[in-house]
Amino acid sequence: MHLLYLDDSGAVDDPAQPFFVLAGASVFERRTHWIETRLNSIAARFDPARPHELELHGSPMRSGREGWKQFPLCDRLKAICDALTQGVVEQRQGVTLFGVAIKRGADLNGQDPVEYAFEQISNRFDRFLMRKYQENGDPQRGVIIFDKSTTERRIQTLARDFKHEGHTWGKTRNYAEVPLFLDSKSSRLIQLADLVAFALYRFQAHNDNSFYQIISRQFDSHSGVEHGLHVRY
Repeated sequence: MHLLYLDDSGAVDDPAQPFFVLAGASVFERRTHWIETRLNSIAARFDPARPHELELHGSPMRSGREGWKQFPLCDRLKAICDALTQGVVEQRQGVTLFGVAIKRGADLNGQDPVEYAFEQISNRFDRFLMRKYQENGDPQRGVIIFDKSTTERRIQTLARDFKHEGHTWGKTRNYAEVPLFLDSKSSRLIQLADLVAFALYRFQAHNDNSFYQIISRQFDSHSGVEHGLHVRY
């Protein structure tokens, strides 16, 4: 099974934030343990005795919030870069990224930004799974996994609608279940999704390429066309 871990960056209802991002990483189920092990080793640099108690979240790590201020900035930034490198890039074909970035004020034809972003990713991940079956005979289905949020019921309703009633491009056909929701404290893969979303947000909102450049080639693509990343200005 292919598991797509998603998180957001930038609040839709905060006018000070110029972008809303929904992004994350698709991971084949057999690779999750190895990625978690890599991320645990990065967390252990800061708390060797209790690495599992330390969450890897991009914004707090960069700004020094949530207990991160006690560590040197250079070490915090390196940890973000290492997590993206080891959790995404070094996994080769085992991890594929998906992301949607929406500029504040973009014309979405009256659609809510969260709904728009989820529809885009839901369709793109569905087509990714379909392509794997058509080209490689891979019958694996997918599940989308979110960080727990107030949009849980809303997202699950949308997912059911996309499957049974359809969305802009048709019906989704390759999902094993409606989206699931996990507490990021218990999932390093949700934390990895947070870092991916944070990297994309920093690039789009602040022209900060320091994290995005690490993962920019990892978004789903086929025959020279990038399908995994959608930006709406």
